Amino acid sequence: MNDGILYIVATPIGHLADLSQRASEVLSMVDLIAAEDTRVSRKLLQHIGATTPMISLHEHNEQQRTETLLLKLKAGESVALISDAGTPLISDPGYPLVKAVRAANIKVVPIPGPCALISALSASGLATDKFVFEGFLPSKSSTRRAKFETLKHEHRTIIFYESPHRILACLEDLQTVIGSEREVVVARELTKAFETIYSGTVSETKSWVEQDNNQQRGEMVLLVAGSPKIKQEDKDHRRVLSILMGELPLKQAASLAAQICDAKRNELYRIGLEIKGLKAK
Repeated sequence: MNDGILYIVATPIGHLADLSQRASEVLSMVDLIAAEDTRVSRKLLQHIGATTPMISLHEHNEQQRTETLLLKLKAGESVALISDAGTPLISDPGYPLVKAVRAANIKVVPIPGPCALISALSASGLATDKFVFEGFLPSKSSTRRAKFETLKHEHRTIIFYESPHRILACLEDLQTVIGSEREVVVARELTKAFETIYSGTVSETKSWVEQDNNQQRGEMVLLVAGSPKIKQEDKDHRRVLSILMGELPLKQAASLAAQICDAKRNELYRIGLEIKGLKAK
């Protein structure tokens, strides 16, 4: 007996018309659908007229369900894995299942489609050639700030998922750690009736969210522009200045560094303030 096939099926993130014809056909023909929440997925199946049996697979039963589904696949049954919205495994359950199925040399077939982070990035106006996805941010402010601290010098576009009731606190923490002027984009309710894609500095975006409570509702993707790359010349200046600042007051260190580096004293003084975590007056 041949093994079955596990299909990883992307489903709409809001607009049901975004379900591809291929995805619809797969969901209708498989023996079983593993769904994050069968109540949510039942609406999708009703939309396409499918009566395929479903079984739940979520973060609380993932290990048990993986064993069950693996047995069904080995018995020759075909299974489709779906999440409540978007592409499975992207901040959603499914990783243990896919890993186990591949380890058993059973075929895994992706059925591509909607993905909130890619949709948001494509419409954000931020750099798309290199980016990093960090999933959901921590709920606790101190932990969230620590996460931002590790990413403040990241040069790639940074993408997060965030809960609507935390978006304002999140932007406040972002402002504290990376400052007010970094460009950010909030993509809210993508593909739905109240879809909003707003871009501005951290401070502008925080004010926008504060002034309109509607922007604190719905599914959200937060994108942060990467940190500007520092030229090698600037790195050298900072290194020299940092060493001198360890032995001298800032003004003297900046003056001496300017002579060593053949640079402007005022610019090195400004860099020194940055190193000290202060702002030029």
